[in-house]
Amino acid sequence: MKKLSRLLAVLLLLAGFPPQPSPVFAHNPDFTDSFMLNKCEFVSRGRNPYFVLEPGFKLVLQGEEDGELVRLEITVLNETKTIAGVRTRVVEEMETRDNQLVEVSRNYFAICKQNNSVVYFGEDVDIYEDGVLVSHDGAWRAGKDDARPGLIMPGVLLIGARYFQEIAPDVAMDRAEILSLSEVLETPAGTFKHVLKTEETTPLEPNSTGFKFYAPGIGLIQDGTLKLVWYSKFLFTDD
Repeated sequence: MKKLSRLLAVLLLLAGFPPQPSPVFAHNPDFTDSFMLNKCEFVSRGRNPYFVLEPGFKLVLQGEEDGELVRLEITVLNETKTIAGVRTRVVEEMETRDNQLVEVSRNYFAICKQNNSVVYFGEDVDIYEDGVLVSHDGAWRAGKDDARPGLIMPGVLLIGARYFQEIAPDVAMDRAEILSLSEVLETPAGTFKHVLKTEETTPLEPNSTGFKFYAPGIGLIQDGTLKLVWYSKFLFTDD
């Protein structure tokens, strides 16, 4: 445990986010949940090696879950939204199952110029059943109801690093651990090297575990059983 704590301290110092004590999440010390974001100058477009925030960029992942064909479309919109005083980039995720819409989320991200980390400021969520909007479960925004920004993709990557991606008590508390930076992964969209692998968990569902894979210059190429089938290099020039 002490070795892991030292590793986390090194990661955060390199990334410009020295760890700070957090009484809200003191029960879960293994995952970093507090960052010195006041040291950041944020921008709403750009990229780090494994996360693209360029308007017009799009990923399409597809796979089978529980006998259903699941399709996930992730689009970086030519749109921004100010959350907790920060101008963030809007990234839309649209999920269908057997061609039926089940979820649309608008996620809010910004990049810290000082260390190239991508910070997550919240999301608005629409959940559908049989084509009807039924809930907004999972929605959160930094600055409301004790929610704070999380780290969706560090600018400095170290194997073994653990961090909260979402910090919204009782609503969304996804966290990630970096397992590898050298995976080779084959997808319908191609074979990728130097792939980042993370394990995602949440204290809200202690028995739930997922794995995600990110390719350099592209971003998410596998999420559970969903694999990248297409990605667009088209980018908007206006903002």
